[in-house]
Amino acid sequence: MSVRPPQSFSHPGKGTSALCPLEYELMSERADALGRHGQKVEKAIAAIAHHRDTGGTPEARERLLDEAADVVWAFFIQREVCGLRNSRDAIVRYQIPAEVIARLGIARKP
Repeated sequence: MSVRPPQSFSHPGKGTSALCPLEYELMSERADALGRHGQKVEKAIAAIAHHRDTGGTPEARERLLDEAADVVWAFFIQREVCGLRNSRDAIVRYQIPAEVIARLGIARKP
């Protein structure tokens, strides 16, 4: 059995190619997209909190929960694209309600 050392131990100049600037640009775009998705999650959670504080209709609350679930689902997918597999820290940081988590990935009829 052969064992390959981690890439972090490889030589810095070894294996450089014309793709390195492209890879850097792609990583930058992924990080930017993750930030935009995070802002959407913050807005969706804030809308739910505002609705709770103002006492809106139950139908509006259901709509807000569905929209937040869609936004959080997209955010979690973007996190996985960036290599972040564990979403627990994001749930705590953004204070995502359990009602939203329970709705993740549900396909709703139009």
